[in-house]
Amino acid sequence: MTSANDEVRVRAERAQKVALWRYQLIRDPADPAYSIRQRGRMVREIADKEHAGPFGKPVRVSRQSLDRWIAAWRRGGFDALVPSLRNMQPRTPAEILDMAAALKRENPGRTAAQVTRILRQHLGWAPSESTVLRHLTRLDLAGPKASPVTVFGRFEAEHPNALWSSDALHGPVVEGRKTYLFAVIDDHSRLLTGYRFGYAEDTVRLAAALRPALAARGVPHSLYVDNGSAFIDSWLLRACAKLGIKLVHSTPGRPQGRGKIERVLRTVRDQFLVELSTPEGQALAPDLLSLNRLFAAWCETVYHRAVHSETGQTPLQRWEAGDPPKIPGTADLREAFLWEQTRTVTKTATVSLHGNIYQVDGGLVGRKVELVFDPFDLTTIEVRLRGKPMGLAIPHRIGRHAHPKAKPEQPQQDPPPSGIDYLRIIDAAHQAELAGRVNYSALSETTATAEQDKGQ
Repeated sequence: MTSANDEVRVRAERAQKVALWRYQLIRDPADPAYSIRQRGRMVREIADKEHAGPFGKPVRVSRQSLDRWIAAWRRGGFDALVPSLRNMQPRTPAEILDMAAALKRENPGRTAAQVTRILRQHLGWAPSESTVLRHLTRLDLAGPKASPVTVFGRFEAEHPNALWSSDALHGPVVEGRKTYLFAVIDDHSRLLTGYRFGYAEDTVRLAAALRPALAARGVPHSLYVDNGSAFIDSWLLRACAKLGIKLVHSTPGRPQGRGKIERVLRTVRDQFLVELSTPEGQALAPDLLSLNRLFAAWCETVYHRAVHSETGQTPLQRWEAGDPPKIPGTADLREAFLWEQTRTVTKTATVSLHGNIYQVDGGLVGRKVELVFDPFDLTTIEVRLRGKPMGLAIPHRIGRHAHPKAKPEQPQQDPPPSGIDYLRIIDAAHQAELAGRVNYSALSETTATAEQDKGQ
């Protein structure tokens, strides 16, 4: 049976999904660059269309709701879009929902309608089919529905920082480990705004490439990515929401709009990766630091200064011809790249996070709080209640100092040999034991030799 804490966590995650969906819906009309008339036209167009809701079900949103969300976002930022958990309390008993999930797990081919029929036949009553479907969707048992996204096709962004694209490229083996390059390009200029080789194709390595790009090149209006695991992680959507970036995922099986980033990565493969080894087979990048240094040198002195065949300009010239970029503040950038997880404070005023136990304010007992942290440092945890700071969580028992996804870049060194030869130690002990007693085997051999000499 689902515990009360699990139910609270599920509702909190549901509320977060709703807020992220609302943000994506209002991001364009909320842009202050538009006039009141332009904004009104955009809001009416959104209200006239059917949209895939935060949990896959088609929904329509009224203009009044859109206006209310835009006003809330301007007033309180992303946190103001999170719905109150009081409006999301389940009216169906947890036992019934658990039974529905069990029926689905034992036969994944059952639809929500079939599960509802079985419950009604067995209990004489059942929740609505939509309730069952929402519950199965929350547990990832219903199968996700693809949400419609903007497809860019063959076009070019009008100016720098209007659109960035990102993808990953498999790199060479360094220090015995496979490397991966996360690259971010500006669609208008083809400039590589961010790049970094790492030992994993994951969330942390993507952040290591994207964060310096934002700090140096500014905040783009949109970020276009595929559906790889690193790009669909909730941290990326949170970072984009905090910085006001519209995150767009490409439709699976439809590569339109990804041609530029794929062409840049092919250039990286043909011009940079091919030069990483000498004819004798010696690697020019003995470690990850050297690999990133060599790539930065090639990118800044070769790629950015080569005339592009389509634009007729170098990426750097085309980039610098645009307006000054909007550089985020240090505090805003740090906030965007923090991770966040929801926990319920226990009766002893503690919360747990990946096996660690933390003490929090006693006034938060029983409340759902957000734990905000740097994935590389689980000793410093900020506690927030619906976005409001509530101090730091005091470490009580720490067993893990970094998030499980924050794997170190440096390869683990093999431990030095112990110098212990186990079999030789056993042999020496055996020989010592034999030396302390009569060796009958040796005596029998000596007697046989003496008799043989006597006979001759």
